[in-house]
Amino acid sequence: MRLANRISKPSGEAATHVWIVLWKAVHAIEQNAVRSVSALGLGLSEFAVLEVLLHKGPQLVSVIGRKVLLSSGSITAAVDRLESKKLVRRTADTEDLRARLVHLTERGRRLIERAFRQHAVDMEETMAVLRSSERTELVRLLKKAGMWAAARLDEKQ
Repeated sequence: MRLANRISKPSGEAATHVWIVLWKAVHAIEQNAVRSVSALGLGLSEFAVLEVLLHKGPQLVSVIGRKVLLSSGSITAAVDRLESKKLVRRTADTEDLRARLVHLTERGRRLIERAFRQHAVDMEETMAVLRSSERTELVRLLKKAGMWAAARLDEKQ
């Protein structure tokens, strides 16, 4: 049974209006994130890679790319930039010598710890308009919509 056949059309906001409002909100929030990160001398992709390594430890290049939503070419370029700044280093994966693990250097760890603390403050200020319960509900609804949209994509493949 198609996913669309399992739902009825809601009587509230049109889906196209919800999408426009979501798109504009994401854009405004993203611009706040970009400003926060660029003030620290990093691009958003570089920050995202460093943040994954800070919180998840050494990761394969391909895994980092999936986590931060970057293509193979883009993640390689981001890691190259970070490596040239001596913020990360690559090593061979012991299980697959073709694959590369990315590690934070001590310099990279110091930078991302400081950057993440400031970014967290900046994002708190950006989201200060929402009460804790509203944030929880927003996360729940966005996950619900995102999972539904992903399932629709899988169905059409």
